[in-house]
Amino acid sequence: MTTDLETRNAAPRSDNLDPALFGQTPSQTVGPFFHYGLPWKGGADLVGASEMGARPELFPEAHYILNVSAPKDAPEGEVIALAGCVYDGNGDPVSDAMIEIWQANAAGRYCSADDPREDLAIDPNFTGFGRASTDESGVYRFRTVMPGRVPGPGMTVQAPHIAVSVFGRGVLKRLPTRLYFEGAEGNETDPVLAQVPEERRDTLIARRREDGTWWFDIVIQGERETVFFDL
Repeated sequence: MTTDLETRNAAPRSDNLDPALFGQTPSQTVGPFFHYGLPWKGGADLVGASEMGARPELFPEAHYILNVSAPKDAPEGEVIALAGCVYDGNGDPVSDAMIEIWQANAAGRYCSADDPREDLAIDPNFTGFGRASTDESGVYRFRTVMPGRVPGPGMTVQAPHIAVSVFGRGVLKRLPTRLYFEGAEGNETDPVLAQVPEERRDTLIARRREDGTWWFDIVIQGERETVFFDL
């Protein structure tokens, strides 16, 4: 006697779970799916309307159809270029990582309207969030504004910084870290940076190159590993 369940299992699969539609699944524990599904046109440009952020050469042309965000007026503050290379434990560039950033605007206020400092207006032209793929040489790039200082624990004031999250193959949970700016006001007294051993703080410091780009390398593990935070 054949049960209904056996009958259903024996029947040809015509729904969207049919393996014939997809072929063999990738062998990686996580990704590399980031270039295809998560970065978007303009996701790394927080101040303009360029397409930077995704890698169009990895998309079939028919799939690279989403428009960039609607153009806005220029945000307040100093526009900066931010870039860096992501390295694995062997010191090799990671060409399929994804970087997210989240930051305050130039006045030191996040996009959320929950900020109690009513005297600091939200900049309607700045969201403070971005996402970028690394390219074939492991380099990511953003355009954003220099963040202002925000309140810290215990009535302190934090130095200008950007929250950074790293995603990549084999990384089961995002790796959260922070980017500080070399020579910025408040680095010496920042309450979060002060919790990092002094000999490792330089892994959180972006340095300005001759072309004006703030450069921040990220080392996932091994020698010179970037400091990551538990959240």
